[in-house]
Amino acid sequence: MTPHDSPRILIVEDDPDTAELIAETLSDHLTDAEVVHAGCVAAALRHDLDAFDIVLSDMNLPDGLGLDFLAEALARRPSLPVVFVTGEGVLERATEAVRRGAYDYVVKAGDYLFTLPVVVEKNLAQSRLKAENEALRDRLEVTLAEVRVKNEQLESAVRKLETMAATDPLTGLANRRSLGMSLDRRFADSERRDLDLALLMIDLDGFKQLNDTLGHQDGDRVLQIAAEALLTTCRKSDVAGRFGGDEFVLLLPEAGVAEAQDAGRRVAEAFAERIASYLADRGGGCVVTMSQGVATRRHSAAATPKELIAHADHALYRAKAAGKRRMMVYERVA
Repeated sequence: MTPHDSPRILIVEDDPDTAELIAETLSDHLTDAEVVHAGCVAAALRHDLDAFDIVLSDMNLPDGLGLDFLAEALARRPSLPVVFVTGEGVLERATEAVRRGAYDYVVKAGDYLFTLPVVVEKNLAQSRLKAENEALRDRLEVTLAEVRVKNEQLESAVRKLETMAATDPLTGLANRRSLGMSLDRRFADSERRDLDLALLMIDLDGFKQLNDTLGHQDGDRVLQIAAEALLTTCRKSDVAGRFGGDEFVLLLPEAGVAEAQDAGRRVAEAFAERIASYLADRGGGCVVTMSQGVATRRHSAAATPKELIAHADHALYRAKAAGKRRMMVYERVA
């Protein structure tokens, strides 16, 4: 609740004369103050406490203690400023009241009526400041929540852009740039750990004829089938990518020639099964198979990532020249 420009004050006091004196004193010092009197706890709690800016309560009331009223009032409205105005000048009672949530404690002694308006103004100001701080905190929490959402959206967008930048849009495999980065990292790692690294270069036999006969839409689907064969047969640590056109690369960390050959056979078998099913009802007499070239860092003595690619590509060329639909391993020339 935002405090009113003209404060509304509830006085909970069982002595009508004392209540009248307090009301007159506050009205004289606080411009346009509206003062409402309740003679007991029950009468005070019948009021809408949200309608008041501050409550002045006696400690001893006919139907209960002021602390009882305080507990019920704060349960209804936790931010309600309650000031005790009482004849009990006991430090322990005052401490207990403040500990339970009272804003202030005024003893009915001496010239307390002259100081009471100052006490009320001070606590009204404190209440306003607290309300403003809570509103600022709420706005800050909303702003921070919005910032968190924006950051999450930005991070998601960045991840998507990074994925798009590293992925071939047709096949979902790593693109050539991403393949090069992966090869550089894994080649360096294989040298550092003295482990082998295998690379398969794969080319589709008969792909151009299929494209010319059936069209590019079927050609794109065949490329996707090849990608599926790679993804379903390779290990989690392997990197499958589209090198360009109908050429693919499979990078196998910690794999030698035998492991690379096994992987190549699995890919070729998976592709043969899928492509046969796809082309069965396409007509045109098209046949698409795979030729593969294998090279490993140790076996081919590749000194650089580019040299490893060149060795696998040379082995692939030999496979194509030997009749296609086969796998060749790069052999060093003595």
